[in-house]
Amino acid sequence: MRKEGFGIVGVLAFFAALFGYLYFQDDNILMAVFAGMTLFLAVFSIYFFRDPLRKPPSDTGVIVSPADGRVVEVAEIEEPIFMGEKTTRVAIFLSLFNVHVNYVPFAGVVDYIKYSRGKYLRADRPEASEENVHTFIGLKTEHGKLAFKQSVGIIARRIICYLRLGDEVTTGQKFGLMKFGSRMEVYVPSWATVNVKKGDRLRAAESVIATINEK
Repeated sequence: MRKEGFGIVGVLAFFAALFGYLYFQDDNILMAVFAGMTLFLAVFSIYFFRDPLRKPPSDTGVIVSPADGRVVEVAEIEEPIFMGEKTTRVAIFLSLFNVHVNYVPFAGVVDYIKYSRGKYLRADRPEASEENVHTFIGLKTEHGKLAFKQSVGIIARRIICYLRLGDEVTTGQKFGLMKFGSRMEVYVPSWATVNVKKGDRLRAAESVIATINEK
């Protein structure tokens, strides 16, 4: 389990034990209900913050998915913030039941990071890309620039990103987490070809979303 979940699980387990104790002391059925609810939430939190082993591809010429989830958009857009060119945006929706650990999609050096405040729209809606709270990360790679974005949703309220400017990162490296349902995007540049489509299910750090074009 990820360390980010220890506090939440600990608090829920404490209250589950407290409500259980009060139930046995006073035979209060309401305390039994509260104990059951908090115990369920504690168990679900352990499940949510799971951190399974992932093995990135050995091929250095691929861009991998930064998150588990379902592809909700593959669209050509202009990316003016960092890349300054036309890109293919691959948007991935993470449900409550997906692993929420985030991974770097491609090797490079962190050259840009910006956290933006915003709304908490449903993460599978197109407008969530620009309007929701998000962290935008830009990489300089041996092929050129590449960017990706963590965005919250209705339930997700916190983005965790451990990357800092100047960090050297590798493909499939863990870099953060989003709590309780969210959206990840990769802005694939012209030097790579996207090979996923809307509706595809992806596994973080393992599913290939694009391949580097041969020079």
